[in-house]
Amino acid sequence: MECISVFDMLKIGVGPSSSHTLGPWRAAESFLNELRSKQAISSLQSIQIDLYGSLCLTGKGHATDIAVVMGLAGEDPEQCQTQAIHQRIDRVKREKVLSLGGQTELPFSWDDDILFIRDFLPYHANGLRFRARLQSGEEIAETYYSIGGGFVVQEENKSTENEELKNTFPFPILKADEALAYCEREKKSLAELVWENELTLRSAEEIDAGLQRIWDCMLACVYEGCHTKGTLPGGLFVKRRAFDMHRNLMEEEPYQDPESWIAAIRKTRVRFRQILKWVSCFALSVNEVNASLGRVVTAPTNGSAGVIPAVLMYYLVIENHKANFEHIKTFLLVAGEIGSIFKKGATISAAMGGCQAEIGVSSAMAAAGLTQLLGGTPEQVMVAAEIAMEHHLGLTCDPIGGLVQIPCIERNSMGAIKAINAAELALETDPTSTKVPLDKVVNTMWETAKDMNSKYKETSEGGLAVGVFLSDC
Repeated sequence: MECISVFDMLKIGVGPSSSHTLGPWRAAESFLNELRSKQAISSLQSIQIDLYGSLCLTGKGHATDIAVVMGLAGEDPEQCQTQAIHQRIDRVKREKVLSLGGQTELPFSWDDDILFIRDFLPYHANGLRFRARLQSGEEIAETYYSIGGGFVVQEENKSTENEELKNTFPFPILKADEALAYCEREKKSLAELVWENELTLRSAEEIDAGLQRIWDCMLACVYEGCHTKGTLPGGLFVKRRAFDMHRNLMEEEPYQDPESWIAAIRKTRVRFRQILKWVSCFALSVNEVNASLGRVVTAPTNGSAGVIPAVLMYYLVIENHKANFEHIKTFLLVAGEIGSIFKKGATISAAMGGCQAEIGVSSAMAAAGLTQLLGGTPEQVMVAAEIAMEHHLGLTCDPIGGLVQIPCIERNSMGAIKAINAAELALETDPTSTKVPLDKVVNTMWETAKDMNSKYKETSEGGLAVGVFLSDC
């Protein structure tokens, strides 16, 4: 069984898309490493990238071309200076030279050496191929698939996906029912089960440090989004809304940094309308950063990166003012496991399943994590995830202009609100009386994904993407 860690479901990367930006970036890194292993870099003559299917149709809006070049340049999406990305890319375009892994410079034409090919490769909608020609005339070529959430598989390994994930957990979980059976038998919460599984991969100190790093990145992203004004790049001229919304909500409470900011928010009014606005503000802020090639946490994707931080911030600033890292850790462990159940049983790729696979899954993850923190039983945790996904079934992915902006940014706020609502409904539910178990919803989501017309799967060929003209914007 594929054993997926919380750190596989919650990755740190660069926006705007995990499948169209982070995945291709990682694929480029993988190809660069292959060239290094074959000691081929010094004898290269040229390199070409072919982007297929959904990577072609929405790749420019999702910065796929930028991502593959950054990966080939040897830049790490977790560590690179995001503010310098455009400067690096402008230099490549202007000088027509690619610094491959910082080791050698190759002639490189942005228009001729990055090809957008509308054909879909057979395995997955997000296919890309790298072709490196040596001075001897020999060619080294590899095909990769970006299968959602930053996960990447290579052509010859696609049947097994990531081999590093083939570990043996003490509590291997494929379906929700299996997780509930373990919880009952071991008398443990879902978070405790996941913790035991994670301990087979890392020490307790490493897990804590990794989860703290994920939360630090989420908080920094929310903070940046709430304090940045202007318009988003890409040509739609979408105005950032989180800045003004945040300014109106803060009520002039003083603060100096993200930590004191949380304390200041706790002092503001908490009427229902303000709570709705705060949750929306948190979600919008993350995805405005994401749309600007900022650093975010895939949760489980970049397009849905705002839901989990928004719901977690809701818990910290509204529900429990005494919350600490242990609460954050519990939330993330549960959310990660729910996300892995959807990945194993369905998909987290909008190019395969529409936006139900991104916002729907992230809402289910957040609902489950919140329910655990609010004292829900393992059964109620699963009920919350089921409710959240049930009311996202059939949600299409139709980004205007191929950009992760409209309707993507607002959908994160809607997904966050639905997650909170789902958690409250689950806490008032007797799980023995529920009619729809989570596993049935996972199956239904996958069947819906397979039935969905390809126009509505991140191709910008249907829905709002064709109903709203760029001239209207």
